[in-house]
This record gives sequence, structure tokens and C-alpha cells, in this order.
Amino acid sequence: MKPLLVVDGDSLFHRAYHAMPKTINLNGVLGFTNMLVRLWESEEPRAVLVGWDTLEVPTYRHEAFEPYQSGREFEQSLLEQLARMPELVTALGFAAAKGAGYEADDFLAAGVAFEEKRRGTAVVATSDRDIFQLASKRTTILQPVRGVSELARIGPDEVRERYGVDPEQVPDFIALRGDPSDKLPGAAGVGPKKAADVLREYRTLEDALAAGRFSAEAEDLRLYRRIATLDASAPLPPLEDQAPTWAEASVLVRDWGLDRLADRLAALA
Repeated sequence: MKPLLVVDGDSLFHRAYHAMPKTINLNGVLGFTNMLVRLWESEEPRAVLVGWDTLEVPTYRHEAFEPYQSGREFEQSLLEQLARMPELVTALGFAAAKGAGYEADDFLAAGVAFEEKRRGTAVVATSDRDIFQLASKRTTILQPVRGVSELARIGPDEVRERYGVDPEQVPDFIALRGDPSDKLPGAAGVGPKKAADVLREYRTLEDALAAGRFSAEAEDLRLYRRIATLDASAPLPPLEDQAPTWAEASVLVRDWGLDRLADRLAALA
């Protein structure tokens, strides 16, 4: 059975934007689209779902913890290109998921849950290690290693090797260790090794708290775990089998002045 390809749109778009020279017209659009085509060719999925953040609207995570992701600033060119991407994904014949109150990560979790429920398999392309919590026998994480051209395949064994915990323990691990990129401080004095040791001993954050560990920080740690846990109830577009509409996307990107990309997509059609 062919997999569902689930793509973290924001994560990989940012990576593509910064990997491509700024002198290239719509460098992020070009880099991301080329990467998406390579993924489609290499994974041969039955369908593609691309999840996006809604940067203008806070999520429950921002409302529950004011410092969450604070201080992030993006170039205007990046934001202008990013706004075009859901339209392009749809023109390619793929599914785009975006909605106020949800992050791209939530749509990834929802897509994986949908596919696993129908006893299918999924591959999730992202550079965000929070997504390691989705790794399973049916779901593999594709993590960019060099630019956007080389990908590492992460399953449950690789998560255990890197973090020392099982995939389902990753939100508890993040709560204890913290996450500088999201401004989550974690437990005082706890780094990756100690966080993994705690979870090996107690299995869950809740069990560690019940045993009297981190009592002064208990409610904060519960909040960090909630923030780190992906919301698989995020609403999804239909995910029936897809046939890429390369010709339609070729017309769109030619209108944007990306003639070489348009020619490539037209050749695929």
C-alpha cells in the first residue's frame, strides 16, 4: 500500500528559503516546490497533505504560555512567499491544511492518525523534532540532514537512539528538558540525559510528579507537556487518493515568473 505523504509546510519552506540564494526570484517557492516534487517522486505516495501555520492568529499554546515562540521575526519576502504556498499546493492536486488556532504540527498529527486508523502507512517530512512523537510501526519521519536534498528516516528505534525515550514519551521529554526554540524552559537543572533517565524510571511525567518529583514545578511542567503534545483533532481536508495536476501548477508558477519551474512541472504532466 502506498503511504500518505505528510509535509510540514512551514518547517520545510523556511529551510528551502534560507537554502536558496536570495537573488533568485521567489527563491522559497522554487526551493520548496522542487523539494515537494522530489518527495513525491521518491516516496510514490497515494496522496500528499501539507500542513501550514496561521501566523497572524495565536493558538491555545500562545494563549496558555505568553513566552511561547516569542521573539521570532521573519523577513517580509519570506512572509509574502509563504502566503502563496497553500494555493500552489492545491494547484499541484495535493491537500493543504491551514486553520486559525492550529499549527502545521497539529495537521501532521491529524493526518497520521487518519492514515493509521485506516491501517495505512505515513511518511512525515519535517525538520521539527517535536514530530518524533508520531513515529510508529506505520509512520516514519523524514528529517532533512543537509539542505533539503538528503533525508534521514526516523522510526521508533531512531527516536530511542537519539532521545533515550519512546516516541509516545517525547512530549513528557520536551516538558522536562525544555525547548529553546519554543521558549519552553523545562524543569530546573534538567537536560536531555536527566529527562530521559526520569522517564526510564517513572515512564511518564505524571507518574514522576505523583512520586513527588518536581513538586514545585508540577503545574508548569503539565502545561509544557500540553504545549508539546500535538493536537490530532485538527480538521483535515479530504484525503482520498490523488493524481498530481502538474499542468495546472505549471500555469500558476509561470504566471509568477518561474518559467524553469513551470517547464519542469509541464514535463511531468
